[in-house]
Amino acid sequence: MFRDDVLAGQVALVTGGGTGIGAATARMLGRMGATVVIASRKASNIEPAVAGLSRQVGRPVHGIVCDIRDRAAVDACVKSVIDTHGRLDILVNNGGGQFLSPAEVITPKGWDAVVATNLTGQWNITQAAANAWMLGHGGAIVNITMLTARGFPGMAHSVAARAGVEAMGRTLAVEWASRGVRINSVEPGLVNSSGFRRYPEGAFDLRELQRRVPMKRMATVDEIAGTVCFLVSPLGGYITGQTIVVDGGHSLWGDNWIVPDPEPLPDVVIPREEWEE
Repeated sequence: MFRDDVLAGQVALVTGGGTGIGAATARMLGRMGATVVIASRKASNIEPAVAGLSRQVGRPVHGIVCDIRDRAAVDACVKSVIDTHGRLDILVNNGGGQFLSPAEVITPKGWDAVVATNLTGQWNITQAAANAWMLGHGGAIVNITMLTARGFPGMAHSVAARAGVEAMGRTLAVEWASRGVRINSVEPGLVNSSGFRRYPEGAFDLRELQRRVPMKRMATVDEIAGTVCFLVSPLGGYITGQTIVVDGGHSLWGDNWIVPDPEPLPDVVIPREEWEE
């Protein structure tokens, strides 16, 4: 499945591709033979990532600055990919963001910003990619969401948006199946990624978070990327409209079954890509 030519000739666009899960996914897709384009709204995220990923993959990885909340920018991004590379076979909707807050103090501006990025933004680029290429030629789309089944206290804005993305994916999977388009979602659990650095210092006790996972560790970004790459590969070719949970059993577990902690519980060191400061 992960041989270096399995995606040869295909073009992949990864939003939020400069760091964390997005960078790991872009790297894995590139090593599977795809031509990879990463997008982010910040040039400061794109430029070092393009250079670093290109070195790691051994051939060019390309970058585009794009704010997925801006429909004109999204249309221009998709057009640029197709004009430059001739096609668009894979879309990984990883771009997003949120902040911790009790629901009662989320401001209208804060709510609108998170929903615009995590729901409307993903819709914008999904529809643009479909209309510009995939509905006429087929394709595979994967949305990166979050654990939604049990709610997510402190993240009412984001969990609402992500649940909407999953429902959107289930709907589009039926509407677009006859056009050769598959669309799935991946729900990561606790992932040891650079995303934790975006939160205030002390917002999370990362070692303590591990205790809440039956496997007693956090996921690596490569474990999430591997699931994405399976879904867009030929071996995932009969999977559509699904949400795959990759959380080490976190969403299954309550306090009624004791899972002993390993001794010692490992420290958590947040990884950095070589281009991250």
